[in-house]
Amino acid sequence: MPASEPVATRLQNPALKYVLAARPPFLLASAAPVLIGLSTAFYGGAGFNAFYALLTLIGAVLAQAGANVINDYYDALNGTDRLNTDRIYPFTGGSRFIQNGVLSEEETARYAAILFAAVAAIGLVLLLELGLPLLWLGLGGLFLAWAYSSPPLSLNAHGLGELSVALGFGLIIVTGADLVQRGGFDPLPVYASFSYGLLTAALLYINQFPDRKADALAGKRHWVVRLGPQRARWGYPLLLLAAYGSLGLLTLTGRLPLMALLAFAALPLHLKAAIDLVQYADRPARLVPAIPLTITGLLLHGLMLALGLALAVWL
Repeated sequence: MPASEPVATRLQNPALKYVLAARPPFLLASAAPVLIGLSTAFYGGAGFNAFYALLTLIGAVLAQAGANVINDYYDALNGTDRLNTDRIYPFTGGSRFIQNGVLSEEETARYAAILFAAVAAIGLVLLLELGLPLLWLGLGGLFLAWAYSSPPLSLNAHGLGELSVALGFGLIIVTGADLVQRGGFDPLPVYASFSYGLLTAALLYINQFPDRKADALAGKRHWVVRLGPQRARWGYPLLLLAAYGSLGLLTLTGRLPLMALLAFAALPLHLKAAIDLVQYADRPARLVPAIPLTITGLLLHGLMLALGLALAVWL
């Protein structure tokens, strides 16, 4: 067990234990699309309601936290994390809280339920203020967060994980954040969500390479398991092409403002990660630089896209 992994003797503070179990460094992945949605609303001329924005941000982050925790629970039940000897902690292989005795399976399941209940409560507050249009997005987000790991659907185990995270982190969060400010639907946040959602799918995709053997033993049949590392490695560059290609096309056709191209600042990071993956797809330990590059590239892309949309208003 790597020295950096959590152990019960080092986590005696109950509050800290539960905060860390949600994997807080990775929750920025759900904060960035909220900023994109707020920026599309601002670009569209909607007023800014700080209270609604804060509730949206907290709800999105708690939803991802709940998804992280419920994923740990079900990966403990099916044995995936126990079997995972090629993990690259803290990026793959789960939080290790159950495997290292920090939380029991029952405590983890209860914690996930509390997080999802908090998300539902925030959604109810916004729903009472904004009406039914928000209901379907909220229900869709909660459904994907639960169904990604949870049987009988277990979307990731059946090759639908990438689609789930692309919809959840892209379409649902971005459109929801815009809707909360705008008060109605608009195509702009849908367009703005494409590239970020696809890059989130790319992050999930590359994370599956170190976990591939354990996932296969546990019966998780995502695309990296199905294709094997040598064929699956080309999926990552294809996701990058789809993400940056769609952003360029939507900008050139006028559906997004020209300043949205600032998000291309993250492309060099993604390209370096793609080169590493193509070269080392079957050697998990050599992917240590590629996964952090993908995470950094995702966050930079989201922040620069949000900034570009905001700057387009002034420029």
